[in-house]
Amino acid sequence: MEIFTVGGAIRDELLGLPVQDRDYVVVGASPDEMLAQGFKPVGKDFPVFLHPQTHAEYALARSERKTGHGYKGFSFHAAPEVSLLEDLARRDLTINAIARSADGLLIDPHHGVDDLAAGVLRHVGPAFVEDPVRVLRLARFAARLAAFTVAPETMALARRMVANGELDHLVAERVWQELAKGLMEDRPSRMFEVLRECGALTRLVPELDCLYGVPQRAEVHPEIDTGVHVMMVIDQSARRGGALPVRFAVLLHDLGKGCTASADLPRHPGHEARSVELVGEVCNRLKVPADCRELAVLVARHHGDIHRAPQLPATDIVRLLEETDALRRPHRFEQLLEACACDFNGRLGWQDAPYPAGPLVRQALAQARAVDAASIARSCNDRGDIARRLREARVAAVGLALLPCENSGDSQGTPPG
Repeated sequence: MEIFTVGGAIRDELLGLPVQDRDYVVVGASPDEMLAQGFKPVGKDFPVFLHPQTHAEYALARSERKTGHGYKGFSFHAAPEVSLLEDLARRDLTINAIARSADGLLIDPHHGVDDLAAGVLRHVGPAFVEDPVRVLRLARFAARLAAFTVAPETMALARRMVANGELDHLVAERVWQELAKGLMEDRPSRMFEVLRECGALTRLVPELDCLYGVPQRAEVHPEIDTGVHVMMVIDQSARRGGALPVRFAVLLHDLGKGCTASADLPRHPGHEARSVELVGEVCNRLKVPADCRELAVLVARHHGDIHRAPQLPATDIVRLLEETDALRRPHRFEQLLEACACDFNGRLGWQDAPYPAGPLVRQALAQARAVDAASIARSCNDRGDIARRLREARVAAVGLALLPCENSGDSQGTPPG
């Protein structure tokens, strides 16, 4: 039995990055031998075991053979006679096909070390085309290693996979899993750039692909179109360390602009309502979790209202707080404000500008939440009058919070939605 460290741990060590997890390949062992040494089986499709003390994953070396469509269309062979080289040959990218022996020797049959040094994402071999998930993983690694380029021959294979319909066999859950991981990388825009370049974006999220070439309002985005703006916004959310719901919401916030009638360009009237409908369609297709779906709908519907908050009267701001359920769910409302700030800053020359609506709306929410609803309820003889009295009290409280802004008359820097 021989044990080798493989994959991401070796890659990240060579790049000088923190190593999150270590995976191991075991050569020359059977499942019975692993069990006899106290390893706990966890693999469903092939033999993977947890170390009895460290709980790290140890997988038996395996080879694979394509048997059908999609990422599940494989048969695996894991046996003592499968070599390390056979195991490495089935991996996706050369930078992930490096192993290290127990004595520290690097095994690099596909020259992954050279590709790390050159900053290139390159497929291991022709079997890359057999697994559609590899297109998504390629794009995800482009987001993680933003300075790396995709080898031309690897991009050609990805295009061939898209053209052959291989991605059409991916299940929604796996697509979402990979997209979510890519959104959480340091530069998520790179993932979508690669997906668009190989033609996968129009298969996976066609609504997003439609944004490219759609002009933004000239006084706000004179140099860029909507697709480029959205990529700047999603990178802003990563720069701020945004949670997944925030990053997903800003990705989809302007979908309605992709179907603006030509006569209405570049103003995009009513794009918020169209965006809400399209967000629902994307979330249904990808089976997006509820927290991401809910925030994406809120951002699509209300980001323009939030941007205009410095010009709104107290009555409208209280209505906005009620419609977004900010009084009961302030944490989600804070995520909404964070997404709006990313949208505001996702413009050339505005990346570090202060977002004027943020502090104002936060103060308005604090004032509205400070209103003593229980006291108002006790003072009302007619229970049907409680809601009206409570709203009036909140409007009055918010009005006081807005006085400094109203007196200053400063509305500079508030963009359209």
